[in-house]
Amino acid sequence: MTTDLASQSCEPCKGGVDPMSRDEAQALMEQLQGWVLSDDGTTIRRRFEFKGFAKAVEMANLAAWLGNKQGHHPDIAFGWGYCEVAFTTHEAKGLTQNDFICAARLDALVA
Repeated sequence: MTTDLASQSCEPCKGGVDPMSRDEAQALMEQLQGWVLSDDGTTIRRRFEFKGFAKAVEMANLAAWLGNKQGHHPDIAFGWGYCEVAFTTHEAKGLTQNDFICAARLDALVA
């Protein structure tokens, strides 16, 4: 049974947290739409495309707001027509459940 990631909240990061394995990450990727797992299995990334600059800025602000609200901050890059959002858990040097929760919550916000 899978739990709806978008209904969960991030847990505060603590020292000594191990990153999930690539296989664990790959299993959670099945619950996300449009996200890509990095080759080294340490980051998930999604590129949102828009017509123009204003929507890209709005998306960047939305991702930043969510990260601040969850206490789990993404890397964000944006420019004319795109916004790319990446999640990783720096403390763990890889992916944790928090990354997938934030990705799912961001998807729910833009759905």
